[in-house]
This record gives sequence, C-alpha cells and structure tokens, in this order.
Amino acid sequence: MKILLVAATKMELEPFLNIYDRGVRNTSVEILVTGIGIAETVYHLTHRLMQEKFDLVIQAGIAGSFKTKYKRGDVVLIRQDIFAGPAIDEGGKYKTIFQVGLSGENDPPYRNGFLINDNRILGSTHLGVVNAVTSDIITDKKNVNKRIKKKFNADIESMEGAAFHFVCLQQSVPFLQVRSISNKVGIRDKSKWNIPVALKNLSIELITILDDLVNSENDSR
Repeated sequence: MKILLVAATKMELEPFLNIYDRGVRNTSVEILVTGIGIAETVYHLTHRLMQEKFDLVIQAGIAGSFKTKYKRGDVVLIRQDIFAGPAIDEGGKYKTIFQVGLSGENDPPYRNGFLINDNRILGSTHLGVVNAVTSDIITDKKNVNKRIKKKFNADIESMEGAAFHFVCLQQSVPFLQVRSISNKVGIRDKSKWNIPVALKNLSIELITILDDLVNSENDSR
C-alpha cells in the first residue's frame, strides 16, 4: 500500500514522524509538505499526483472549531468541505458563487456546492465525522465567523481542506482529511490555543489509522 501523507507545514507532522517508521508493516508512507493555503495545496498536491499513483492520500493538520462540543485536542475526520470564497458578503448576507449563478453547484467535483468524501474509512474509526469550511483569510470578526458557520453548517475551519478535497476528487484518488482541534475559531490569543496537545493527539490517531489500514489489507490477503 502506497500512502501520501500531506500537511501544510512540517510542524504538523513532526510528532508523528518522530515515532513512526515510514517503511515498515508493508506500507510505504511518503510525506508531502505543501505550504499554507489553497493555492500552495492545489499546486503541490496536483503536481505530485500527476507523477505517481497512490492507494490513499491523507491530509493531516490542525484546525479551529466553531462549536464548543469539539475541544482542543479532539481529532476528527472531515466528510464534506467547502471554500468560503469566492463569495459576496454585503448587506449582512453571504452568498456563494453558486447562489448568484456564476457556477453550478453540481458541476464536478461538487455536490450541492460541497466537496464530499464518501470513503468507507470515515465510518470505520472511533473518530467523529464533521463538516468543514476552508478560508485563506482568518478573522476574529464575530459577525463574519457567525455567517460562515451558519452558511456552511461548519463544525471546523482550516486553510487548506477544501483544496485537498478538490484535487483528490478531480484526480479520482481515495483520500482522508484528519484534523486536530487547536483553538476556537475567532480567538487570536495564542495563550488560549493548545497546539502541542493537538499535534500529539493528531500523531496518535494517524498511527492508529495507518495500522488499521495495514491490518485490514493483510486480513484481506
């Protein structure tokens, strides 16, 4: 099994890399650090997937939570993601390009405007499965965050997730987005974040996911 493990920054994978041997258990795990944001993710991920075929692509990273039910350090899987923009935000109303007729909400790879992952792995772990929104602009303006949360029924927010879904769906490659909560959306006070715990828990769950994949593959032989 060949797996491509993707992250925006090396920092997000360091705890995992410190304890996981990428060449054991009949699994080859390649690391791709794309850089932060939508454009970096789309370019570097597409470039790599055009070069080689992988059995699974996993994106791992930290994220902010819109909802109090998801605490710092909780690790979740993303079923559907969406770009917060391009959009029109005026008069207290937030409209997507689909709503104003600039693009079709069911034009591939979109389904009702969302980028949806139907991978069976989503239902085979103990992790919660959530909805996400992706934005290149992180803001502490409560009215903006409230509109985005409501508009997209979002549980968490990242800066790369929808770009990852978009590329994988376009390339028809199985994928999984794994996020660990480091903060509440809108809080820019880093003293209220907990990145170390988020990264530690992320590494633990990544190892569990990879081991389960290998065991499942071995059982099927």
